[in-house]
Amino acid sequence: MADKKNTLGHELTKGIIKENPTLVMLLGMCPTLAVTTQAANGIGMGLATTFVLLGSNIVISALRKVIPDKVRIPAFIVIIASFVTLIGFLLEGFVPDLYDSLGIYLTLITVNCIIFGRAEMFASKNGIVASACDAIGMGIGFTLALFLMGSIREIIGAGQWMGMNIPVIHDDPMLLFIMPAGGFFTLGVIIAMVNKITNKKPPQELGCHGCPHAEACGKAGECQ
Repeated sequence: MADKKNTLGHELTKGIIKENPTLVMLLGMCPTLAVTTQAANGIGMGLATTFVLLGSNIVISALRKVIPDKVRIPAFIVIIASFVTLIGFLLEGFVPDLYDSLGIYLTLITVNCIIFGRAEMFASKNGIVASACDAIGMGIGFTLALFLMGSIREIIGAGQWMGMNIPVIHDDPMLLFIMPAGGFFTLGVIIAMVNKITNKKPPQELGCHGCPHAEACGKAGECQ
């Protein structure tokens, strides 16, 4: 029982920093750079993605023994797209301003590498509870990354944060930070800080030896 709890705890927390989907695995770059001009947009996109990730992971895990291997990718896409459509309807009905702000990037959650990657690498190979924990952890990590980026860009680039004016900065903001170049710069700085904190070093060899997911994909030692 203790080992099971430790395993679930690991699945729940690994995505926050150690395997953060955005800052470590560098997935989901399009929404990360596109919607983080404001902190609220970052939270909205993060929570929407978490909802889709949790729902799709649970369904895919529950059906993993039923879905034929030859059609698993189309099946995954249909399941993910169904949850994206649902969250789109909910946001449009209850939070229309956020729905308009996220725009086409909300629909593009369907092809988000984070969601499809977790479906293929984890949910299709593990039980429902573990898959749910994995989804929640990855979703929290993704949301925190977007919120941090959005906060930095909004404060420096607009002199505001969550609708509140920031003294001094509001009078003379650095508009570069709410432009694409500012997004790349902010993302690069945050990734560098995370690598420093986690003491992550680039792989010395190409192939599975330098891949943090070698064990998960079951091909450790096969690639050279």
